[in-house]
Amino acid sequence: MLDYLRALRAPFLSGSLMPVILAAAWAGVHESFSWTPFVLTLIGVGCLHLGANLINDWADSRGSDPINERPTPFSGGSRVIPEGRISRRTVLLMSLIFYAAALAIGVYMIKSYPLVGVLGGLGLVIGFGYSVHPWSFMNRGLGELGIFFAFGPLVTLGTYYVMTGELTWPAFILGIPLGFLITAVIWINQFPDYQADQTAGKRNLVVRLGLNSARWVYTVLMLGSFAALIGLVAAGLPPLLLIGLGALPLALKACRVFGRHYADHPQIVPAQALTIQTQLAMGALTSLGLFLTAFLG
Repeated sequence: MLDYLRALRAPFLSGSLMPVILAAAWAGVHESFSWTPFVLTLIGVGCLHLGANLINDWADSRGSDPINERPTPFSGGSRVIPEGRISRRTVLLMSLIFYAAALAIGVYMIKSYPLVGVLGGLGLVIGFGYSVHPWSFMNRGLGELGIFFAFGPLVTLGTYYVMTGELTWPAFILGIPLGFLITAVIWINQFPDYQADQTAGKRNLVVRLGLNSARWVYTVLMLGSFAALIGLVAAGLPPLLLIGLGALPLALKACRVFGRHYADHPQIVPAQALTIQTQLAMGALTSLGLFLTAFLG
């Protein structure tokens, strides 16, 4: 059972679920929060994310994972296939089950919210196409951009839509700071995998840029998320969103550790953990800011 849980890589779910919670809080500011669409969206998005994690392991099991000599607790996949703990076929089946569950929720919600098919379909295409041929966005240098949208603006827009029935520009841009941070998670996790990815022909942006150049992009992503948060408030979103700046010390510490050890895979692990913690903290704090805005009227 533990091997199956390990295959899910469930701790990474914060990357997709925090934007759902944030957008639900934004709907609450407009007195449109509803438990049923919130829970269904949370489960549906979570299933899409788990399906993407599993299909990524399935795809990489014949690519970079078998030759990756530098896995960490946060990168290199779950390792259940190369270690012989779960068969490749079983991992594929698990992925399809989660995708089927997400599809069933989407079909149910389409009756009330027709555009769920479009928004959810985009999320499915990005998550599935990130790993699987013939798309393989991760091999084409498009994976990072896809992750930014699929785990940021697309989720906040879609969640707000099922709460209110409206597609709005503020709901879209609300996801930009968290989009930067989940991209930073993907970005830093590609550093320990660099040699294996390069050998396997996995041409993500870190491989294309090289470690020395790509390290600066990580800092831009991390600090850019906080600049984007300030920009949201400047654009007219609630000032209490700035509570999210409370995550800045985590981000600065992550950048310091990463800057010193970006080419040293054992020493990069604390920075990987801090990157995830920054995303989780910003999501929780900005959601709190919006809940307080709704409560205070």
